[in-house]
Amino acid sequence: MRLGDRIKAADTGRPRDDGGRARPAADPLAEFKERAREALFAHLDEQGFDPAVAEADLRRTVMAELTQLMAEGDAPLTAPERDRLASEISEDILGYGPIERFLADDSVTEVMVNATDPIFIERDGRIVQTESAFRSAAHVRHVIERIVSRVGRRIDEASPMVDARLPDGSRVNAVIPPLAVDGPSLTIRKFARDPFRTDDLVTMGTLTTPMARLLESCVKGRLNLLISGGTGTGKTTLLNVVSSFIPDDQRIVTIEDAVELQLDQRHVVRLEARPPNVEGKGEVTIRDLVRNALRMRPDRIVVGEVRGPEALDMLQAMNTGHDGSLSTLHANSPRDALSRLETMVMMAGIEIPISAVRDYLASALSVIVHLSRMSDGSRRVTRVSEIVGMEGEVVTMQDLFTFRQRGVDEAGRVVGAVVPTGIRPKFADQLAAVGHPLPADLFTAADGRAA
Repeated sequence: MRLGDRIKAADTGRPRDDGGRARPAADPLAEFKERAREALFAHLDEQGFDPAVAEADLRRTVMAELTQLMAEGDAPLTAPERDRLASEISEDILGYGPIERFLADDSVTEVMVNATDPIFIERDGRIVQTESAFRSAAHVRHVIERIVSRVGRRIDEASPMVDARLPDGSRVNAVIPPLAVDGPSLTIRKFARDPFRTDDLVTMGTLTTPMARLLESCVKGRLNLLISGGTGTGKTTLLNVVSSFIPDDQRIVTIEDAVELQLDQRHVVRLEARPPNVEGKGEVTIRDLVRNALRMRPDRIVVGEVRGPEALDMLQAMNTGHDGSLSTLHANSPRDALSRLETMVMMAGIEIPISAVRDYLASALSVIVHLSRMSDGSRRVTRVSEIVGMEGEVVTMQDLFTFRQRGVDEAGRVVGAVVPTGIRPKFADQLAAVGHPLPADLFTAADGRAA
């Protein structure tokens, strides 16, 4: 049976007028497209068509069927409409349905799907509602299952939440009923096709040139560095940029919940955590991977995000010869980052006095870089702080750079600048000793005076 015959068969169930003709739908083209899509899916299933064969073969099949349908005069589709329909069906079969176009749009940084509601996207730091939507909850679920199955994850009623990734490293989170009450929810945080470089972040205003020079010296000088910030502030992006400063002749082991980092060095080992299987077994945690990494002769350990008891193992690595380690964590300020690390170390289940934990932190960490998402949607490094040491039972810090906001302009953009505090870090001598001296004017304002 041809596609046209299938659509005619589907047409028999529509309401009829007094003359026996099917009543026109509110949107005839949309209804036609839906019926054509369903009929074509059934036709491809009968043929045993494998979507993995080739997109060109699929598109030829779709166009052949639609051409036959047009010849039968079943719908007044123009050539552009027919091409668009073929593209949409191809996206459903080979891609990710209505979100495919947003994933291909470099200006879109996040895609948010709430069941069959209109799809929301983030562009230029602002959330925008689109005119696109999934046809049904089953359609959303189908796309979710396609994404997670490609990275060896699963999602079902027993495991209704999942973190996964797209082939380009974009971060995926999905939640389905019964946890998602109104239907499946899908959130995708996109990564740039070409990883951002230092110059890109300077151009966007996330970093300043003096900050970039400082971070490069810190990484090459093997100082332990922590990047903190809230959700969506660009921590992973900055970690990727900072990791690019690691010399090419060093062995790097990256540890992530879902692989996101895109490093260009030659000697990189990427480790990814694994959730438990359907029987509740086989889980491999970030902590397990950190412990194992210590046996892999790493020059550098890069932990994508610290969020639990692995904090203790990471600090132990930093304090036992694995200098130059890098990581991120969620926090509202550098001071909050230290407090969160204290809490996560205590989660390891080892009885350690809080004073010992803080002393451990002070000796392990050298620099905390804090990112903030401003009211206009821009992401900026707002503080670069040095861990100085201990005073009593308090970890002491000093800011090297801070962001000073002067207001908001007529377009709603934040007006302000990152300025040096005029304090020269105590680790400057350490960096100079290993061949990475800091320029004398790095911590002075543009007019030559300390800020």
